[in-house]
This record gives sequence, C-alpha cells and structure tokens, in this order.
Amino acid sequence: MLKLIGKTTSINVRKVLWTLAETGLPYERLEWQPEHAALNPNGLVPVLVDGDFVLWESNSICRYLCGKAGRDDLLPAEPQARARVEQWMDWQATDLNASWRYAFMALVRQSPAFADSGQVAASADAWNRNVGILDRHLADGGPFAVGGQFTVADIVLGLSLNRWLMTPIGHPRFAAIEAYVELLLERPAYREFGRNGIA
Repeated sequence: MLKLIGKTTSINVRKVLWTLAETGLPYERLEWQPEHAALNPNGLVPVLVDGDFVLWESNSICRYLCGKAGRDDLLPAEPQARARVEQWMDWQATDLNASWRYAFMALVRQSPAFADSGQVAASADAWNRNVGILDRHLADGGPFAVGGQFTVADIVLGLSLNRWLMTPIGHPRFAAIEAYVELLLERPAYREFGRNGIA
C-alpha cells in the first residue's frame, strides 16, 4: 500500500490527499518522524513511499499518482494536453508561490523573520497580480484551468486559492475566480482537503 508521510495541515500534503481522493488509490498516512528524514534530503513533507520507490515534491507526487491510477482525465497522455496541465502546475509552484510567501509568513504564520511592512505589501500586491492572471485565463478559457475538464492542475491551484482567500490582505473582486472556487466546492475532496478552514 502507498504510504504518505506528512501532517494534514500542510498545504502540500493536502494537495496529495486531494489527488488520492480523486484517484481512489488506497494509502496509509503517517506523521513525520525523525527516521523519515533520510527519505527527503530537504527534510520536508510530503513524501510518498510506494514499495521501494520514494518520491518527494508535492506536484511530482500528484503527477505520479495520476499516472499510477491510469487517470488520463486528470493528467492527459497526449503531449500537448499534458503540457497545458503541467504548465499551470509549474506556474503554481513557481510564480504564484513565490509571490505569496512573504505576506503569508508575516500575516498568517506571524514569523518574526517576515516583519517588514513594505515587503508584506509588495508580496500581497504581487500575489493579487498573479491571481488576476489566473482570473483572466479562467474568464477566457475556463471554467477549469485547462478548459472544460477538471484536472490535477485544478487541485494545486485550488489549494493556492484557498490560501489566498484565507490570508488577511485586500482581495480584489475576481468574478472568474469566485465562480471557479464555487465549482471546485462541488467536489467533496476540495471541501475536505482544500476549503476546509486551514490556510
């Protein structure tokens, strides 16, 4: 059986939990223990163990699970369709995540290392600009990230939007984002692992 290591409050673990729910793959979740440190050189969660195979990086784990389950609807096999899904997954992991880090660490985690109000404001502005990029994309080609079909890209984006909505910054009105979140809320796994009161 698959083993997923990581706590359920982690945004990246919750991506994997949502993907597991969508694929129906059986798994066991384990809390991080000191002996697990050897499994990921970064010392971070999630970590997936599938027999002798160990994988870290949440988006990579989500891709792997879609492939293992044979879910071409979540991650297409056709190269161009797959690239569209992976494009938005990579954008989430790079541009979007980089923009929110300072504001989130200051306002939600309340870390003393992130106490510069100017940098908080700049991070919030960058975060809103990136959400605006997604809003315009959804307005032009939605309702999901790659058009009419739910994919694994929507899992990683859905978790990020939940964090955006729960962080106390000014939130511009983005009609397509609002409609997108409502659409995601129709999925039980998003209600359980995404929009569940945890940023």
